[in-house]
Amino acid sequence: MSDILYYVLCGLLALGVLIGLSMLSKVKTAVRGNTISVLCTLGAIVITLIKYDIITKAGLIISVLLGIIAGLVWAFKVKIISMPQVVALLNGFGGGAAALVGVVTLLDKAPLDTFSLVTAGLAVMVGTLTLTGSLVAAGKLHKILPQKPVIWKGHQAITTTALILSVVSVILIATDSLPISLAVLAALLVSGFFGVAFTIRVGGADMPITISLLVSLSGVADGIAGMAISNILLVSLGGIVGASGLLLTRVMCKAMNRSLNDILMGKTSVSGKASVKAEPEALPMDEPAFEMKEATDEGKKEILMNAKKVIIIPGYGMALAQAQEKVRILADKLEENGATVDYAIHPVAGRMPGHMNVLLAEVDVSYEKLRSMEDVNEEFSEADLAIVIGANDVINPAANTAEGTPIYGMPVLNVAKAKNIIILNYDDKPGYAGVDNPLYRNPDVILLFGNAEETVQSLIDLMN
Repeated sequence: MSDILYYVLCGLLALGVLIGLSMLSKVKTAVRGNTISVLCTLGAIVITLIKYDIITKAGLIISVLLGIIAGLVWAFKVKIISMPQVVALLNGFGGGAAALVGVVTLLDKAPLDTFSLVTAGLAVMVGTLTLTGSLVAAGKLHKILPQKPVIWKGHQAITTTALILSVVSVILIATDSLPISLAVLAALLVSGFFGVAFTIRVGGADMPITISLLVSLSGVADGIAGMAISNILLVSLGGIVGASGLLLTRVMCKAMNRSLNDILMGKTSVSGKASVKAEPEALPMDEPAFEMKEATDEGKKEILMNAKKVIIIPGYGMALAQAQEKVRILADKLEENGATVDYAIHPVAGRMPGHMNVLLAEVDVSYEKLRSMEDVNEEFSEADLAIVIGANDVINPAANTAEGTPIYGMPVLNVAKAKNIIILNYDDKPGYAGVDNPLYRNPDVILLFGNAEETVQSLIDLMN
């Protein structure tokens, strides 16, 4: 394949990926856009195999085929509830691949200029910290590691030192101050440790931002690796992933009222519980239309049957119980009874951006009913009923009052303003951020504890 043809194909494939990403912003074109991006990525792999005559090497082709098979098996077997940790792992794989490219480039006997040494060293550094950070994030999401922030003594000093040593290791690689094998090993160790130290102190409240940041870092690592080996396709596609991940990170920071610098410095990772200043009677609750203190079946049925404007708030508990199908059935029942039903989607509901959207789209909930926090928040005061399905932190009024907690200052859904509130959660324990929710102590809120699939079904039964 000639260089000119290769560059033209690279440009077309990169453009195709960008077009595919732009189509993800609209529901009707999202699936098509994702397909275009996947096919363009596959095309990038194929032309790379052809361009560098790799397609004739049986060992590498077998490896590619084994990877395809493993990926397909994994894709069909993984449950939607595990998608956040899968995304974290895939980010890690991308970073690990970039680090491997950097290592192979540096250990190759061919002489390298300063630019190649620097970029290869940076690929090792960024790729390795992305790999280890992603593994920690996946471990937290899968409950293999503690989900709460893990704060070491002198954690900030340790993290800062590890970052400085990571940069120093790249300088050692670029200046040839140490034998290259030792310098590479040092870069792998200190940057890998930095990835662990940075991610381990992030608590649940900031995990969606951490994941989006790791997405960006994986793309940055791949783009830098492309510079090291002078591969324009890897540079362009890595840059696209890095830029889109950074854009998503900025959106998530804004949604959570967080500074990216504070997250990187660990200032939002607070361990332990802070006292919640908001008392139940101080919450902005309208007078309920019906007596809810006893939460009798008759009382719940009356609320459900009389509600004309209902807002459903899905959360991680819905995902964990795989209750989205039941939630849609409940919404259908309410609409058949003359109610208008919307879904309030907090930007960080669940464990990753868009988690709730994917779950509800899976059961054919119209995307037009999935309302953003900014769009729906003012309507809670007009709602006859708010039904919370497994959400806690994103509806917690303590975010406005509980200083020193991981969620303080985070915009939350104004559930407390609804005329009637039914909360379906597994228990009354604090959410992922570890902050008590004063709504659970409000006597005018109906609490239904247990598996979300069963508790939602109980509401459906009341309407039959």
